[in-house]
Amino acid sequence: MLLSAGLVSVTGDWILLTGLAYQVYRLTGSTVASGLAVLAGRAPQLLLGTVAGTLVDRWNRRTTMIVANLLLAAGLTPLLLVRHAGQVWIVYLVLLVETCVEQFFTPAEAALLPRLVVEDELVTANALDGQNRNIARLVGAALGGVAAGLGGLPAVALADLASFLVAAALVALIRTSGALPRTDPEPPLRSWLAGLRLAVREPTVRVVLIFFAVTALGEGVMSTLMAPWVSDVLHGTGRAYGLIMAVQAAGGIVGGVVAATLGHRIGARLLFGAGAVLFGLGDLALFLYPLVAPAVWPAGVLIALVGLPGACVVAGALTVLQTATEDGERGRVFGAVGAVGGLGALLGTVGAGTLGAVLGIVPVIASQGAGYLLAGILVLAALPRRTEPVRPVTVAG
Repeated sequence: MLLSAGLVSVTGDWILLTGLAYQVYRLTGSTVASGLAVLAGRAPQLLLGTVAGTLVDRWNRRTTMIVANLLLAAGLTPLLLVRHAGQVWIVYLVLLVETCVEQFFTPAEAALLPRLVVEDELVTANALDGQNRNIARLVGAALGGVAAGLGGLPAVALADLASFLVAAALVALIRTSGALPRTDPEPPLRSWLAGLRLAVREPTVRVVLIFFAVTALGEGVMSTLMAPWVSDVLHGTGRAYGLIMAVQAAGGIVGGVVAATLGHRIGARLLFGAGAVLFGLGDLALFLYPLVAPAVWPAGVLIALVGLPGACVVAGALTVLQTATEDGERGRVFGAVGAVGGLGALLGTVGAGTLGAVLGIVPVIASQGAGYLLAGILVLAALPRRTEPVRPVTVAG
């Protein structure tokens, strides 16, 4: 039920993201307006991540997910009113609210998953969850374009709204409790500070946070420069860009199968670190090969191959965090991961535009591969071969 809810909900998210990107530009004709939409979707992740994670550790995770889905559905209704460029501020407000609510849903989902499977099956469950996201990206992006073309912003909003309602119903069918054992209440501020101390002092959590800080910079760079790389370096068309991004998601789907099959055999640490090293090497090959032969077709092959270790990285990283932390602190840990990722992506996005103009597209976008390679080596060198739960901190029920 949890995986099905995630598949439906994330598919709706991609419908919304794709449709909004199209409609905002169509309404305004402004790339600045599109950039503000991206900022509205990024800022809450940075500002609210650790706070939301702290509150998730005080609430019933299953109930939090149900309520979050219902709030996400309700929050989309103002989009039905948008008809012209003067109302684009409604889009920004909706994106801001939706992203704020998602900061509660994401850590609640990651914290609930270990309750549904035994530890030996956890990496497989995480791999399947990651595979869901790639399937949702592939299907949702296509449906978002269709919805935007046929029915405009109202059709996009209604499709995503329906996905949240279905996801809430599926989560409600989960029988496993999401409640934490009741303890003496702790002030939220103290609980939040305890989560920050955990992120700094616990070696496994610290290494994973460093990994996500480094690689999120690269993700921000890639999201900014991927289209210019295809256009100016490969001399490809918009159609070529769309096909390359679709193939990337397809590679991630196959990678999810690989991670689900091998994960419990080779262990989460090796899946995480070796996957990152292979991803980094694949990215370097992808972004540097045009220096020798600037053809389009190798990009499709290489980005599909990179999707395989990419899926392993996600499954391994989530499992390492889940097994290295206690149930009552996982919300804060995953909230911190979201905040670090949001900051890195924002800095990467801002820096890519400036550095790309000065240094050129190829050396800047290739930094993503170098970052993954170095971060993967750090994971293999610094993480213990066996992660054990750290000493629990006091949390409220």
